[in-house]
Amino acid sequence: MVDAAASFDGNRVAANEISARSMRADQGRWTAAASDRTGLVDYAQFCASALFAPAQSASWVRNWATATGADMVVATLARDTRPALSLALEVVRRGPFKVARFAGGRHANGNFAAADPRLLPAIDGMAIRAMFKAITKARPDIDLVSLERLLPDLDGVVNPLAMLPGFPSPNLALAVDLDGGFDALLSRASGKRKRKKHRSQTRKFEAVGTFRRVEARTREEVDRLLDAFLEMKEVRFAKMGIANVFGDKQVRDFFRALFTDALAEEKPPFLLHGLDVAGKLRAVTGSSRSGKRLICEFGAIAEDDLAFTSPGDFLFFDNIQEACELGFDVYDFSVGDEPYKRLWCDIEVQHFEVLAPLTLKGGMLATGLRQGARAKAFIKNNPTVWKLTKMLRRKAAGQAAPVTAEDDN
Repeated sequence: MVDAAASFDGNRVAANEISARSMRADQGRWTAAASDRTGLVDYAQFCASALFAPAQSASWVRNWATATGADMVVATLARDTRPALSLALEVVRRGPFKVARFAGGRHANGNFAAADPRLLPAIDGMAIRAMFKAITKARPDIDLVSLERLLPDLDGVVNPLAMLPGFPSPNLALAVDLDGGFDALLSRASGKRKRKKHRSQTRKFEAVGTFRRVEARTREEVDRLLDAFLEMKEVRFAKMGIANVFGDKQVRDFFRALFTDALAEEKPPFLLHGLDVAGKLRAVTGSSRSGKRLICEFGAIAEDDLAFTSPGDFLFFDNIQEACELGFDVYDFSVGDEPYKRLWCDIEVQHFEVLAPLTLKGGMLATGLRQGARAKAFIKNNPTVWKLTKMLRRKAAGQAAPVTAEDDN
């Protein structure tokens, strides 16, 4: 959807050397290497000139490894010593199995491994499988490489992992085409009604006190917005009967470091925005930049006396308007098909998943995961079954109130 050449704001694709600290398997002019977390240095050097999705950035991977102490493995495919494709994976235990996955687990969405676009056309499935063989030689204890929620393409560059056997992810991702600017977008998306609602919300906020949209530009502001978001999310997940994926202290430390480190960049790759009404944050979003694409990674609203005004909708209106003003081509709501996203979105993105068993045990796990993904897809793509599932979750959590249109990512 977006010009790949403009995707990474001046990043230049250049030759990089793979460290000798790794195991190699020759395949013609291709070499595949795998190493432990010491390979993160080389990974960061490659990312300085590579194409990648936000959750595969060096900052994301480094901060996740530091905050969680993750067991990391880095696999790289090179041609004539020039890196072409690199996977920075964390190794986690899943029952009796060990699985290598993208750093961040379910927090990593819209994934696209770090790659040199000039070399991608030459990569074939055999070359990628050589990377998996290198992982097996370096880490024979790993049973399965599980690559979830993969983008089919990044700014028009086809995901090289798409040439491997895969299957659709259970969840759709939704996005908004910003072509023509904000006025043009509203003309396509019930703009008159949206503007009327926005004016009504403004009057309601003014009746309470001053209000403003804020962006975290200091460490203190990152702490304030992130603390508010985490509190909102904890309450929200409890009401929905869903485990709080932001509840672990290590995960919270990761996001705090990620958004704080981003402040040092001229164009921060990760951003926090909030709606402050009468001195209290009523809605918060966390976003990432991916070339001409602004991605809402997460969002939450406060369960308070102003929840009826839909502060999340108000913040999204302003976020999308600013994205248009800043020249973004797409506003991406990321994974999850929710009514509040459908109010805006005109793009559906079907992510896909690749499972590469490295052992016999891994093959058994892969079969189970494929079956589980099919079951999830059936549930979420059947409105009646999905509604019943959410109702049962709320009852299990002791909540009778219906889930609103602002269910979060």
